[in-house]
Amino acid sequence: MSGPLLEVADIFHAHGAVYRAANKSHISLNQFKVMSAIERCRTAALGGHVARCADCAHEHIAYNSCRNRHCPKCQAGAAKTWLAAREAELLPVRYFHLVFTLPKQIADIAHQNKREIYNLLMRASADTVIKIAADPKHLGARAGMISVLHTWGSAMTHHPHIHMIVPGGGLSTDGSKWISFRKNFFLSVRVLSRLYRRLILEGLTKLHKAGKLQFFGEHSGLIDRNTFEAFLKPLRQIDWVVYAKEPFAGPKSVLTYLSRYTHRVAISNSRLIRFDARSVTFRFKDYRLKGAGRHTTMTLATSEFIRRFLIHVLPRGQHRIRHYGFFGNGNRAANIARIRLLLGAKTPDHQHIDDTNTDDADKPPRTLALPCPCCGGQLIIFDTIEPAQHPRAPPKPQRAAA
Repeated sequence: MSGPLLEVADIFHAHGAVYRAANKSHISLNQFKVMSAIERCRTAALGGHVARCADCAHEHIAYNSCRNRHCPKCQAGAAKTWLAAREAELLPVRYFHLVFTLPKQIADIAHQNKREIYNLLMRASADTVIKIAADPKHLGARAGMISVLHTWGSAMTHHPHIHMIVPGGGLSTDGSKWISFRKNFFLSVRVLSRLYRRLILEGLTKLHKAGKLQFFGEHSGLIDRNTFEAFLKPLRQIDWVVYAKEPFAGPKSVLTYLSRYTHRVAISNSRLIRFDARSVTFRFKDYRLKGAGRHTTMTLATSEFIRRFLIHVLPRGQHRIRHYGFFGNGNRAANIARIRLLLGAKTPDHQHIDDTNTDDADKPPRTLALPCPCCGGQLIIFDTIEPAQHPRAPPKPQRAAA
């Protein structure tokens, strides 16, 4: 199956150098590395493999991927590996889907303080569900969740929000039983919204007091504490959007959903339509419209398209997928085993083959994941292409003999 006719890499190849030269004082090292990785992805610059079809003997060259988490071409493999691990952790219960958003005023300052506010957004949304679920008036149990950070809207504007997947129940305080939510009903969205609003605003106040927020341009005046408090005051009076979608049809449908959302980037190659020396046209969904009319196209100046793509480059080390509650990394396996026992569910089998002592002659041949483009057969690797080597700096001059 052929790939998209147009890729983000094509736009970067054609206009990336000009954009970097024109915006060298505004582009970060991390953004520069992302552009470079996408430009080099699956090219001879990264090396590759030569494979031969076991059926028709067709020879195929496959260049290596950059594996950058912002690259549109590299997410399918990463998602497949991640989902395989999550499939083993599925519980036989209803799952709910929540969305936590930020008001535009806070999203604007989040653009200048990505690490601090993204971390606050993920932590506050998780704490909201955990605290309300633990309240005996609501559920009285310890909840668990998988949170996925998205920073974009369909038009690649800056729109940080959390997609959260929550099993429909929780562990009792003493861990002796599983307490289920009422069928087709999660926690009160109104209650969630109010606690979430309070936790975010309290978190922002603490960050500002600790001097961990930076402000530039039209927001530079917010460095003053009184001005910042006045900025937050109207946000205490409005309703914040916390959206609870319909529960999933079953655990397997959770995986289908996660496969679309966990490893997304700001725009996929399949949404690109065309580009030229001045503009880029792509498909997007206008959520202000209803029905089929919301699926339309947008044309941006090439420099604006690149700028919008780069504002979604996450800070180095920023985790986009996090687990909380009984899904927390420290005790996840033990908690899942306990819940399965309480639910009377079968533990999935895990097979592990230890081939550390296997002779090379006994190992199966290395193959490519993709099928032969001619007949669909298996492609067996028989040669390796080394990455193109470029000197990182001019060679040092030889010292004259004494």
